Amino acid sequence: MKIILTHEVSGLGTAGDVVDVKDGYARNYLVPRGFAIRWTKGGEQDVAQIRRARKIHEIATIEQANEIKARLEGVKVRLAVRSGDAGRLFGSVTQADVASAIETAGGPKVDKRRVELGSPIKTLGAHEATVRLHPEVAAKVSVEVVSA
Repeated sequence: MKIILTHEVSGLGTAGDVVDVKDGYARNYLVPRGFAIRWTKGGEQDVAQIRRARKIHEIATIEQANEIKARLEGVKVRLAVRSGDAGRLFGSVTQADVASAIETAGGPKVDKRRVELGSPIKTLGAHEATVRLHPEVAAKVSVEVVSA
């Protein structure tokens, strides 16, 4: 099935790309969550509009991405969450939590969709998150999860 991506999807493409995926993946995951719309002949105008919006919001050059990467890697991110006695969290830490913690710690504003966690953070301690700034540049951010 041909679809038009409206958001960046890791491993698939960026907003405005027209990709061909399996029917079930598009019908059950991408379209209901708003990551994509079905491709139509009239959808080419949508593609142009999505690409214009993407150019405004994306980091234009590798040099800019490297500057932001240096700022991100210098930030100490500390996130206070509720936890039990054994160090297990009530719930988990999400990409949105990490993005807001980066901004609170004095780092640059980061879109939550660019933050990648290897696995959900469900314990106290030091964890690592990756922030995709550019297709060729990714910043590693150290996140310390402490009890609130």
